[in-house]
Formats: sequence, C-alpha cells, structure tokens
Amino acid sequence: MAGIEHITVDADEAGMRLDRWFKIHYPGLGFGPLQKLLRSGQVRVDGGRVKTDARVQPGQVVRVPPLDVDAKAVKTGPIGIKDLKHSDDGELLSRMLLHEDDKVFVLNKPAGLAVQGGSGLTRHLDKMLEAWTSKKGEKPRLVHRLDRDTSGVLVVARTRGAAQKLTAAFRERDTKKTYWALVKGVPRKQDDKISTWLVKEQTEDGDRMRIAKHGEDGADHAISYYRVLETAAQSLAWLEMEPYTGRTHQLRVHALHIGHPIIGDPKYYVDDPNWDFPGGVQKRLHLHARHIDIPHPSGGRLRVTAPLPPHMVQTWNLLGLDMENGGDHE
Repeated sequence: MAGIEHITVDADEAGMRLDRWFKIHYPGLGFGPLQKLLRSGQVRVDGGRVKTDARVQPGQVVRVPPLDVDAKAVKTGPIGIKDLKHSDDGELLSRMLLHEDDKVFVLNKPAGLAVQGGSGLTRHLDKMLEAWTSKKGEKPRLVHRLDRDTSGVLVVARTRGAAQKLTAAFRERDTKKTYWALVKGVPRKQDDKISTWLVKEQTEDGDRMRIAKHGEDGADHAISYYRVLETAAQSLAWLEMEPYTGRTHQLRVHALHIGHPIIGDPKYYVDDPNWDFPGGVQKRLHLHARHIDIPHPSGGRLRVTAPLPPHMVQTWNLLGLDMENGGDHE
C-alpha cells in the first residue's frame, strides 16, 4: 500500500474524463472501486468532491488515497511528451500496441516520436524496436513511415518474409490509409480529388515539399482524396483524407494547396493576421493516421483503427466534434 498521492494533471490530459484519467494512471483500479472512493470523498480534484464524468484540466491536482500496488502496475493509455522522454523502450512499445500476431505488429505512434533516425534525434522508433528482437535474433522491421509530428497507425513486420509482402502491398498500392485532419476554413467542395506534382527543396528549416510543374526535375506526381466530416463555426473543418500516392508530407502540402492548411502544422501552416487561431487548441499538428486496410502476409485483410492522440481529443471536445461521425471502419 502506498501513501496519499497528489498528482498534477498534464497538458496532454486536458478535457479528459476523470474515470479515463484513472484508467490511464491506475489501470488496475476498477470502475466500481473508483466510484466508492469518489462517493466517500477519498478522491478529490483541487480539494473538492467530483464524479466520474468530471473533466480534468491542466494544473489541477488529483488527490489519490492509498491503493493496492497492483492498481498502478502497468501504465496504459495515451502517451504524452513526458512519457517519450522518460519511459523505457519496451514499456512505450507495449502501450502503442494495437494489434499483434506471429507476422505483424500494428502500433499507434504518438505525435512527436520520429520513425527513423536523423540529425539531433536521440530517440526514434526504429531503434526502439530492438527491444522486441525475437529469440532468433530477428528485429521487427519498418515497412512504411509517418512524419514525426503525425500520430496513428504504423505497421511493423515481425519477420523478413512478412516485411517483403507488406512492402510490396504499399508499393503496389494495395492498401487503404485513412487520415483525420483539422484544417483552417471549410473547403468549398464536400469531397474532392487533389492531383499535383511535388518536389523537395532545401530550406533553413530543413527539407520542405512544394507544388511543382509537370516535368520539373525531381518532381513526383501526388494524388490525395478528402471529404468533409464536420465543421466548427464555419471556421474549421474536420477532414477525412486518403493519400493514393505516398509522397513526403503529401497530405500536409495538399491541404495547403487547396487553401486549408492543417491546424498546428509547424512546416506548412502560416499565421494569418485576419484569422484568429482558436483559443484552447494546442499548436501541434492535427493530423492522425486513423485507419489502415492492408493484405495480411498470411492471407486475408488486416484492418486496424487507432484512437486519436490527447491533443486532438482535447480539440474535438473543445469544438464539440462528434468522433462517431467518422464512421466505423471495422
């Protein structure tokens, strides 16, 4: 039995229901026992009594009475910035895991974690996968990528053979990847196809993609599809986006190209003095790889959906967007 704890709510947990907050911090504590602790006033927020559906905010302090050690045995739930800095590789990978079988891992990559190494990076997913090296000495293999600031579904092969088949599926475009994005403004068309040429250019802030002309040296053709799922006060739109091709930063550049950059994009969103950035929304990239449908190496199709990251959940709650409107991919 531990003593009384006073835990400060993190920025990534803004707007989270109290019962969900406990599920993340104390996964071994059941809903019934939590209700008893709340009714008796043993659990409090900023010194006051609360109910399970109360929503916590950054800086609030949650009083937690002594609990069984098992209640805090393994941390689960969304991975915050502090976790990326302090948790060990095996623990983080386990918390990311959405699906596992003898051929494939599917992870929910958190925003802020790079997939592969680069200049100045001390931690990246490819290196972390060494923690899951098999008894045969085989390390899981990446078969596609997500931008560092993009969260969501990432497929990892457990064997060399699985990697070959999965890589071929991506190369032959026998996959369907669905992303959710929050963009500035509302597109005139409810759904549309975006077709451009893209080329990479060097800038002071690193590599950046731009729209190119057909035939321009180094340019690649890029095709994306989008549809508007919901809007907020006609100033923001929640888009479902599908990249048909897989170019670097493709969806981010295409959103900018149609005049509706993704909220919080550090590379492609430009502040507009005539447009107020919505209050309470974190200036972090609002792009999430929501769902993937891909041939399984052993046959059939593998379909996996990833829950939104904390900063996007906070925004959806703030704007009153209904996550059920995204449809059920399963």
